[in-house]
Amino acid sequence: MRVLLTGHQGYLGTVMAPVLTAAGHAVTGLDSGLFAACVLGDLDVPDVPGLAKDLRDVTVDDLRGFDAVVHMAALSNDPLGSLAPEITYAINHHASTRLARLAKEAGVTRFAYASTCSVYGAQSGDELVGEDAPLKPVTPYAISKVRVEDDLVELADDHFVPVSLRNATAFGFSPRLRADIVLNNLVGRAVLTGRVTVLSDGTPWRPLAHAEDIAGAVVAALAAPADVVRGRAYNVGTERNNATVAEIAQAVVAAVPGAELEITGEAGNDPRSYRVDFSRARAELGFEAAWSIPDGAEQLVTEYRKRELTQEAFDRRFTRLAVLTDRQAAGTLDADMRPLG
Repeated sequence: MRVLLTGHQGYLGTVMAPVLTAAGHAVTGLDSGLFAACVLGDLDVPDVPGLAKDLRDVTVDDLRGFDAVVHMAALSNDPLGSLAPEITYAINHHASTRLARLAKEAGVTRFAYASTCSVYGAQSGDELVGEDAPLKPVTPYAISKVRVEDDLVELADDHFVPVSLRNATAFGFSPRLRADIVLNNLVGRAVLTGRVTVLSDGTPWRPLAHAEDIAGAVVAALAAPADVVRGRAYNVGTERNNATVAEIAQAVVAAVPGAELEITGEAGNDPRSYRVDFSRARAELGFEAAWSIPDGAEQLVTEYRKRELTQEAFDRRFTRLAVLTDRQAAGTLDADMRPLG
């Protein structure tokens, strides 16, 4: 297929572009470049031809000639969503739904949407949560994902096949790193400070999925029969990576010998707690996640040390909210998160 990959210069998009290419697709990117410079170390970043454009400015002509859109672009940070909910909804909901409508108008037949397991929000954690469970999002980021999923179902027809991929919390190395997601963050702190600090009480459940596995699920969704996936949602991950925050922290301690674990509980009990059932993707997409949390922790330790991660870069260059705040202060980003110059 000819595939347009939005957010190709982001954390996940940078991993996904070569995976899609290796699967035989002709990939073109679309990205506003907000995080294009967030590269760790002296590293050649896999790249594809791309359009430098804000998601909110996409036109139907930009989409003509593509067979599929893989939509990854978003403001993907809960603190940012809470700080600027109106911008989060403008980009993550309204611009995403508009992109799907324009894609349909342009004759695109497949639309793979990066949703999130955060749509399950506050669950008991006692039972595995499947795709038909009640959705209980608790942040603007997760709420926007639910709204787009609903809109995509309305757009589905015989000629337009949208599929929503509810990704577990991502982890693992990407040339364009994110340090503000749980495993990546805890490993970074362990490597840099020798401490693994958990601010919650450690009891909330989280499902995790490696960036390469998330890319693999997209490849599977593009290849699946249209009548199977049309308007369907799939959890992306594996049950073995359902873990409490305390268990995730223990895996980090095991990967960084000598690191000390501290669970402070100072942030209180996080209401976002859920264990996820991933059997639908196995049955209908033939998708099986390969990466475990311990393997991902070891990969991150190796890459952080090889690429000489520093505390300043960890705190500023690879933390989404800090990057946007610094760019606004430098005058290269306006109040609506549009790049300037």
